[in-house]
Amino acid sequence: MRYDRQEVVVSRDCPAVTVPYGSPVTIEKGCYAQITQQLGGSYTVLVEGNLYRVEGVDADALGLEAADPDQPAVPDGPITAESVEDAAWALLATCYDPEIPIDIVNLGLVYSCKVLEAGENLYRIDMEMTLTAPGCGMGSMIADEARGKLLTIPGVDEVKVDLVWDPPWSRDMISEAARLEMGLM
Repeated sequence: MRYDRQEVVVSRDCPAVTVPYGSPVTIEKGCYAQITQQLGGSYTVLVEGNLYRVEGVDADALGLEAADPDQPAVPDGPITAESVEDAAWALLATCYDPEIPIDIVNLGLVYSCKVLEAGENLYRIDMEMTLTAPGCGMGSMIADEARGKLLTIPGVDEVKVDLVWDPPWSRDMISEAARLEMGLM
């Protein structure tokens, strides 16, 4: 769900992270905030000319109902490497760059997602991803979000997310559907 700059008054001190730097801050009670997007269980808000990411668990501070935690992606049928990989891609499509209302899969930021057997009915996921810019302070937050979501898949006991810079990301890596949505075609 996206918001067309819905304005709210922050009802309590609210933890947030600056965008694009990734520094933790507190948005103070009584501040006016414009919700610019709500995707993947978090909110991007504009407060006094600055962008912040607010996690869904703190939605009440924005006058909204707290987001339910993501439900684990449960593979259909028996847990296999293939079903875990399908679940992994589905979950990665719920991770968003807070500045761009497109998920990291359709942005072309996920270069690989490999599922490896780690024991009987246990799997490890090795993922390589990049960012739209090497200096993006949100990189570790996006990678941590991806790792956390992948760990919710039944049978997955380890996830390794590597940020890589080769090949460098470009707009050509954005999916056609996302380019249409962003007006880039």
